[in-house]
Parts: sequence; structure tokens; C-alpha cells
Amino acid sequence: MIPAPAAPARPTRSVPRRVAVLAASAAVTLGAALLLVPDLAGLDVRTPFAQLVAFRPALLAVTAALLAVPLTVLLVTRRALPLVVGVLAVLLLAAGTLPARAVATTPTGDGPVLTVLAVNVYEGRADVEQVAALIAAEQPDLVSVPEAGPRFRALLAPLVEPLGYRSYGSTESGPDVSGVSALAAARLGDLTAGVDDGTPEPSVVLTGGALGELRFVAFHSAAPTPRGLPQWVADQAHVATWCAGPTPAVVAGDFNAGLDHSPFRAGTAGCGDAAEQAGAGLVGTWPSGVPRPIGTQIDHVVATDGITAESFTVHDVAGSDHRAVVARLRLPGPGVSG
Repeated sequence: MIPAPAAPARPTRSVPRRVAVLAASAAVTLGAALLLVPDLAGLDVRTPFAQLVAFRPALLAVTAALLAVPLTVLLVTRRALPLVVGVLAVLLLAAGTLPARAVATTPTGDGPVLTVLAVNVYEGRADVEQVAALIAAEQPDLVSVPEAGPRFRALLAPLVEPLGYRSYGSTESGPDVSGVSALAAARLGDLTAGVDDGTPEPSVVLTGGALGELRFVAFHSAAPTPRGLPQWVADQAHVATWCAGPTPAVVAGDFNAGLDHSPFRAGTAGCGDAAEQAGAGLVGTWPSGVPRPIGTQIDHVVATDGITAESFTVHDVAGSDHRAVVARLRLPGPGVSG
């Protein structure tokens, strides 16, 4: 009897091909990690990671959309499984802190409300009448105005003085881009204004009066440009002067950093971010020319523990590349100083 011919062996994927698929999947996964979570390795103090981290929510959305391609391939073949698993793990890691930023927390204080407004007026180019109108509408107790030197402050002062505001500046000379101004409602009483020159763009520090022990700081950090990164890191670290200080503080202005930046998180340790507390931590404040969901939130109001935000709103201002922010803060006790 002639034996039946043996069935042909099923083709198997060669070992080199499997290795190539795994290597490619690992490379793409590493690339996704560098794009989305470089701060976990401390890389967000270098270009281009410092700039990319600011736009993490938008990058997450784009990466999730691109993941649809290997997911489609996965329906046909399992070759895409390592890639899908790797990139999905990075996405989940990067997105882990985002949902909490859209959920408001209950204010813990039982004291009065302190309203704070911050608006970067873009080298003094913002429409000064719109800034004054926003102040008139929101009636803040305190206002931080980065990039407002003597020229812009001189334009704004006569518009807000009838509303009951006094103005203070970090400098008496120089261009608007190098100045920081602060406004305080007259109802806070006689305040003492000081200048903290621990950063190249000095901050205005208000104390006394109804503020008691509370310090209000109008702040502006250097931008994380390739050449400016060392100063940007130093400016974020300087915020610890107030957030880790011995007395309560509210720091408001343009931090040029977002919640995903590790230098920002380190510098503000001891402070809470008003937008995050109010469930508005995903609303972009810069650049003003793009829709808010795809912008980055670099304008902040942060306050030491015990001071929590009841609300946080974002407002467009003509002429500025930033949006203004208004935070209503619940203080911890019967007095402003808590």
C-alpha cells in the first residue's frame, strides 16, 4: 500500500519577523511615552518636551484617534496587538490625572470669599477698556496684570480708580512686557506693597489691611523657550517661596506652565490650583486664538492649603494672546487671613 502524502506543514511566522514586530511596537510605544509623559522621567525641563507637555490633553486626543489604525488592523490580524497594548497603556497613564480636573471639589473653608482676577495684557497691547470692563463686571478684590508696566498701568488706573481700585507696579520704568501690575479694591483697606525680585520679572506682593497675614502675589514666569528653559525652571521653583512659606498666600498670574509640568507641580507644592479645584482644569487660557479645549492652561490662581476655589471662569480680552481668569476663593476662617 502506498502511504498517503503527508499534509503540508502550516506556515509559521519566522522568529526574525516576530522580533521585528515587537521591536517596532516597542519603538512606537516609547515614542508615545516621550510625547505624552516625558515629565515622569524629568524630561519636561528640556526642549521639545517642556513645550509638548503643555498641550497634553490635545495630544492625548490626537494619539487616541491615531490608535484607530492599529485597532482596525487588529480586527484582521493579531500582529498589531503589542502595538495596541503598548500605546493604550501610555494613553491610560497620561490620561490618569485628567478626569479629576473636570470635577469640582467642595470648598473646605467657612470664611469669606476672595475674588481674584488675572490677565496677561500681552506687552500692554490688550484693550484697556475691556480689561476695565471685566474688572467692573467681576468686582474682584485683587487683580494680577502681567506684562503691564508703567505705560499700561497709567492707562488702566483712571478707568478703575472710580470703581474703587488702587494700582501698584513692580517697576517705575521700562517696557510693558517686563512689568507686572496689581490692583486692589479699596475695601481691603491700607495695603503694603512690596516687590519680590527673585525672578527677572519681579512680582508685586500685597499684604496688610483686611488681608491680615495673607500675601497676594502678582506673578509672571519666564516662558519655556529653548534658551529660556533654565530661567523658567528657576521661576517655577521660586513659587515655593509663597506656597511653602509660613503664612497663607494667593499667587496669581501667568505661570507659563500647566498642571502637567513637573517644575510647576514642584513649585506649587503646598498650594492648590483654583481651576482644578473648580472643575475647570482643562480650559485653555493660551493662545487666545484657538478654541479653549485645545489650548493650554498656563494662567493660574493658586492658594495655600485651606483656601479652596468655589468657581473659576475664563474670559476673552481683545488684543491679548491670553484669556483672563477669575477665581472665587473660599477662605478658611472669619477673616481674610484665616
